[in-house]
Amino acid sequence: MSGAALGIEIVVVFFLALFLLHRYGDFKKQQRMVLFGTLLAWYLCFLIVFILPLDVSSVRTWWRQKSCFTAYCLSHSVPTPCYKPWSYIPKRIMPVFWRVVYWTSQCLTWLLLPFMQSYARSGGFSITGKIKTALIENAIYYGTYLLIFGSLLIYVAVHPEWHLSWYELQTIGITAANTWGLFLLVLLLGYGLVEIPRSYWNASRHGHLLIKTYFKASKLMTEKADAEENLEDVMEEVRKVSESIKYNHPLRKFIDTILRKCPVDYQEKMGRNMDDYEDFDDKQNTYPSEKSLVKLHKQVIYAVQRHNRTRVQWQILLQEAIHLEDVAKNETSSTHQFVHSFPSSEPTGWFSRYIYTPTVEWYWECLLRRWFYRVLSVVLTLFSVAVVWSECTFFSTRPVLSLFAVFIQLAERDYNYLYIEMACFITIFFLCTCVYSTVFRIRVFNYYYLASHHQTDAYSLQFSGMLFCRLTPPLCLNFLGLIHMDSAISHQQKEQTAYTSIMGSMRVLSFIANGFYIYYPMLIVILCIATYFSLGTRCLNLLGFQQFMGDNEMTSDLIDEGKELIRREKRKRQRIEDGENRRREWKERYGNQREDYTARNRSSHEMKETSYSDTWLMTEMMSAVVWGRTERDCIELLQDAEPLDFNADALTDDPLDAEHGRHSGGRYLSMSSSRSRIFDDV
Repeated sequence: MSGAALGIEIVVVFFLALFLLHRYGDFKKQQRMVLFGTLLAWYLCFLIVFILPLDVSSVRTWWRQKSCFTAYCLSHSVPTPCYKPWSYIPKRIMPVFWRVVYWTSQCLTWLLLPFMQSYARSGGFSITGKIKTALIENAIYYGTYLLIFGSLLIYVAVHPEWHLSWYELQTIGITAANTWGLFLLVLLLGYGLVEIPRSYWNASRHGHLLIKTYFKASKLMTEKADAEENLEDVMEEVRKVSESIKYNHPLRKFIDTILRKCPVDYQEKMGRNMDDYEDFDDKQNTYPSEKSLVKLHKQVIYAVQRHNRTRVQWQILLQEAIHLEDVAKNETSSTHQFVHSFPSSEPTGWFSRYIYTPTVEWYWECLLRRWFYRVLSVVLTLFSVAVVWSECTFFSTRPVLSLFAVFIQLAERDYNYLYIEMACFITIFFLCTCVYSTVFRIRVFNYYYLASHHQTDAYSLQFSGMLFCRLTPPLCLNFLGLIHMDSAISHQQKEQTAYTSIMGSMRVLSFIANGFYIYYPMLIVILCIATYFSLGTRCLNLLGFQQFMGDNEMTSDLIDEGKELIRREKRKRQRIEDGENRRREWKERYGNQREDYTARNRSSHEMKETSYSDTWLMTEMMSAVVWGRTERDCIELLQDAEPLDFNADALTDDPLDAEHGRHSGGRYLSMSSSRSRIFDDV
């Protein structure tokens, strides 16, 4: 079973990362390079989190084997049996594994993902143009790294007393990256430790959740209107450029690329107004440059993506608000059966028919779900308190004050490897949940925003991958410090994990190992207090960014506006549903009668056709006899008739007929005045 747990977790973590990417990204529309880069970044970060408990358990196994061998050598008696756990990983595998995973993630976050981010955001029309734009945008980014690295090399070369090897330079680089990540990690962790338990507690309060949904609806409608207005402005600019650049212009291929990115209805409008048979004239018209078209292309991509995102989010939020209103109505129901205001038109599956029945749904939505969220919130609060206490006391080894270190040491006494793995996994999973959920929640205006239901743009996806790769290594080191598995912090002579050996010895920079890494995590207490009293929300509200605050007049106005918007959308949906019901009833009532009537008409029509066929044969025979005499008379009449003057002014059509495209007798359609102008210059 050696390495079986490692292989299973590698496969499970891959599908977990793929599921999250499918939820936030769009496999059909987004570029394959963007999806692959984001998937690889998320996968490597999740892999580090899931594999680290196995590394800790394997270290305990190696230490146990060494203790058994030492005891046997000293006692010269029967050796103590040492059992390997089923998740045991050989010692030679983990260093190679960590080295590949860590350095791949660091290359992604510091080199490849910034370049791919600029490449995906570029409005260039060719691969070469996008690469050129990405290199120019990242010139300062990469130049800063080269300047710092070059200054470090010069400083080391000037001081001959410093003999830094390649290993020590590598450790300095890793320490610098982990220090930057730890600085951001404490900020995100301090927010998540308070906000996650509080969010579940607020989710158990249906009234509070409904009011907050009204507030979100008001803000989202404002954003949706702004996105629609922005899209209209951009499409108007595209229309002007499309009309000015004709089909045979050298820049026309760029216009066609821009038009393909526009919504379908706008493409049809612009297609109807185009006249591709007009040649362009460089002397009379001023045409946009290729640089301005690149900028316009970038604006079109951004406007269309933002419009689609707000439209989908509005439908999701509307459905959520209607569901919460249904929960509020069904709480007072005496039948204990959940009734929806707008039942789903899709046929119910076996799960809804046999397991999740209306009675079960009522007990879950109106009774059990509330208490489940409350219990979960209390459990998460206890975990948060344990993390805060351990972050402030993990540097103390005698006595051991870190709660997680106490749990791991109790399991080590009995060599309970399963307990060690589960305790490590639950601890690091909770830490990652607090940090990663904050990354998914934060929003930096419209530049960075992770929206579910396939509405996240390429820039935000890759930015999240960069954050994950920079936050995960310091998070794992912080976890190893909490359980006293990092000798640079605990100052204990213990067997180190393979992950710590890859990170290098922090003693090269003692002021970071003995100062920053120990005392900076204590700031998490201040951040938790600030998050509990919503100081960040109050500051944003003072700056003009409307936030949900129950004691604010502006919040009350937005709640009332959102309630009215939801009520209006419900009335609109109710009218649509009533119309569909009336059409369905009309079809059911009169559909059979209409089918019988058409069947009778069809049978009578067939009988008439059989009776008319004989009459038609006799008529054809008589007309053939008469045609010989009448044809000559008709030719003579046409020769004697005076030709009509079709160009005379007296012969004009009725204006009403002209408006509707009708032509009077005596004027042929091919010789009308409107059509004859086409050939005037021939």
